[in-house]
Amino acid sequence: MPQKEFCPKGYQEIPEKHQNSPDVHLRSSSSSKQQFDFSFETIRQNLFRVVFSSQDHPIPPYPSVSKPETNLRDVQISADSSSSAKTIQVGDVTASVEWAQTPVVSLSWTGEEKPLHRDLPLRSYVADATGIAHYTEHDRDALHVGLGEKRAPMDLSGRNFLLSATDCFGYDVYNSDPLYKHLPLLVKATANGCVAIFSTTHGRGSWSVGSEIDGLWGHFKVYRQDHGGLEQYLIVGKTIKDVVRSYAELVGFPILVPRWAYGYISGGYKYTMIDEPPANQGLLEFADKLKEHGIPCSAHQMSSGYSIAEKEPKVRNVFTWNKHRFPNPEEWIAKYHAHGIRLLTNIKPFLLGSHPDFKRLVDAGAFFKDEDTNEPGYMRLWSAGGATGGDGCHIDFTSSFGFKWWYNGVQSLKRAGIDAMWNDNNEYTLPDDDWKLALDEPAVAKAAQKQVTNSVGLWGRAIHTELMGKSSYDALLDIEPQHRPFVLTRSATAGTMRYAGSTWSGDNVTSWDNMKGANALSLNAGMSLLQCSGHDIGGFEGPQPSPELLLRWIQLGIHSPRFAINCFKTARNSSSGDVIEPWMYPEITPLVRDTIKRRYEILPYIYSLGLESHLDASPPQRWIGWGFESDPEVWTQTLKSGEEQFWFGDTILVGGVYQPGVNVARFYLPRKAANDQFDYGYVNMNAPYTYLASGQWVEIPSEWKASIPLVARIGGAIPVGKSVHTKVPGDDTAASLAVQEDDDYRGVEIFPPQGGSHGRVFSTTWYEDDGISLHPGISRYTISYSSTAEKVIVEFARDEQGGFVPAWKDLDIILHNGDERRVVSEVGKSVEYKGKDSRGRVVYTLKA
Repeated sequence: MPQKEFCPKGYQEIPEKHQNSPDVHLRSSSSSKQQFDFSFETIRQNLFRVVFSSQDHPIPPYPSVSKPETNLRDVQISADSSSSAKTIQVGDVTASVEWAQTPVVSLSWTGEEKPLHRDLPLRSYVADATGIAHYTEHDRDALHVGLGEKRAPMDLSGRNFLLSATDCFGYDVYNSDPLYKHLPLLVKATANGCVAIFSTTHGRGSWSVGSEIDGLWGHFKVYRQDHGGLEQYLIVGKTIKDVVRSYAELVGFPILVPRWAYGYISGGYKYTMIDEPPANQGLLEFADKLKEHGIPCSAHQMSSGYSIAEKEPKVRNVFTWNKHRFPNPEEWIAKYHAHGIRLLTNIKPFLLGSHPDFKRLVDAGAFFKDEDTNEPGYMRLWSAGGATGGDGCHIDFTSSFGFKWWYNGVQSLKRAGIDAMWNDNNEYTLPDDDWKLALDEPAVAKAAQKQVTNSVGLWGRAIHTELMGKSSYDALLDIEPQHRPFVLTRSATAGTMRYAGSTWSGDNVTSWDNMKGANALSLNAGMSLLQCSGHDIGGFEGPQPSPELLLRWIQLGIHSPRFAINCFKTARNSSSGDVIEPWMYPEITPLVRDTIKRRYEILPYIYSLGLESHLDASPPQRWIGWGFESDPEVWTQTLKSGEEQFWFGDTILVGGVYQPGVNVARFYLPRKAANDQFDYGYVNMNAPYTYLASGQWVEIPSEWKASIPLVARIGGAIPVGKSVHTKVPGDDTAASLAVQEDDDYRGVEIFPPQGGSHGRVFSTTWYEDDGISLHPGISRYTISYSSTAEKVIVEFARDEQGGFVPAWKDLDIILHNGDERRVVSEVGKSVEYKGKDSRGRVVYTLKA
């Protein structure tokens, strides 16, 4: 936006009703410019709300989160005021607001002088043209993370980012910005504590994270918002984990994702684009090949070719079927379900003029209106088959007709048998901030009653991403109210994930660097609550991966919350592109199959991480310093980059190999506090199965046909099941009923120290449910163990009071390779030696 800064000064305090109030309300003095109101409110012990607004700069009317009720029960509070400052102690946090010139907010731990956060004096809160700018001091040594999905590396420090979303087909993971998400959450993290700054607007803006330096102002960060006033929340925590949980308490915890969505999801644009033989036959042949190669698969993503008209103009018509490619959709869907495979359909929130319902939506005011002509807001759209475009309109989801039309379209697909929705191309890259909204949809009606500008700019483009998610979610839920809806979304806001349980990083490109940089995207996504997230394995666009790169990517990808192989792959003389198939290189097909089967084997571990995400907001995929903040090495730039290794849960430390022909990986093993005598280190999960001390860099053998680097934390545990697609008791949906194998086996891989644990008992709890219910009973299972030089002593506890009872009864105890010790029960339960498994590991069975 054009820069037109005005910094209000001369603030006067508006007296509070209570003398000891933990809030501050200020108003700037009258001048040739209008008055601005500033408020600082204490919402929770570690949560504060800041508002900076005026008549011409109103707070955007539809924030991504509603203001929560203040809750300071059982919190010690004190306030000390002067004529131009107020210091508030809230538990162990001290907040101060000074306003001798401009309002300056500081946050620190009580008793410590150095603030965790401080506004930039004399230039803190600034009106800038139609929007605002908020300046804060920049700590150049801190780690900055969040913003949903931003170009690698993970540490956002020293860089500038647009807060917007776009369809960035074939992006460069290290250079492209913006990408697909709009999420104004920035977390500053240090070993001493963390502060998150979250803006609630859906409008465009930017974050300059210390990339701007000025001789007068020094090093600073600045958040710029194109439209309206500022509503921000400040969250304080000892660790990133604390901040992420508090952020979830504000915006909502990740919703439950169906268990099947953590399996292998296949896809490829080409499959639904085939006319001869028709696409329905080709897709059934693909399902048959999966069975032929013994590769388990839980779902398939149907690209938009199923909705391209069979007659000219051959363009996408959302919620319609190409009856040449799919003559009988219901019958075909039933056949796919008979393979045990669910279906997600691609749906896009715009229509070309040739869509059969286009005039209906025009007449009903369901598209944006051009302010100058009062006609629908036309723009160029990628919706005409292949990679060509056409003119059309985006649906305005603040329109009650548009919202309901979309809802009905989703239900029509669901009634045909489609299992889940794939909300795609929903970045809303609209060309005009002055386009008008309908604002008669009940979800926005209350906000619309306020006297505010009825424009795309102030309400924010990203509101439609969120409301599209809500419409799809509501439609699915109303048909199957007992089952959790599954909506996959490409774009996302803070509020979108209340409706769309999963996302991915969009149209990435095949390369070793893009595979590496994607790790950083995953970690920032997880810390922004985009927690069932992943990437298109092998690359969506670009050249076909080599056998080595494809296998490496699959080895890495099975250790992420979402595992999908889906691509377009621009092809010469074809608008359908090429596809990546698990069997495309016969020489590695058995290795690909075994790797995907390992994904299914550890599915109880992965699904438990998903339930943990829902319950306490911890992302399944975590920065290496997560839980190891006292280790100074995790704060070095190499590890703050988040590119080469990460935690998957709290047991598996995952690395990768990011260059061809490399068979050794350099790997860091974080440690707890230096004086922690119970830090037992790690063990290599692959040959030569070496035990490794923590707090050091090591070289891990990683031959490409064997594995990427994987180490387990000593004392951890990995619950495992069968290495095939299984059905869980309670899931009686059509695709699950066709699955041949019951989920009736459970083992747990444990990693006791080489010698004795010196009385230390290690304990891990995992979670299970039926994988499908909207409000499931969640059961908890806890494995505890200690060891001596001769034996491993185990104890196992079941907590099934939530109501879910699994099909498995006994529990296999699987020791690490080379560990030949005897397993015994702490409480005298029957433990039987089972022998060695196919990997040469000793297995005992703990009888129920």
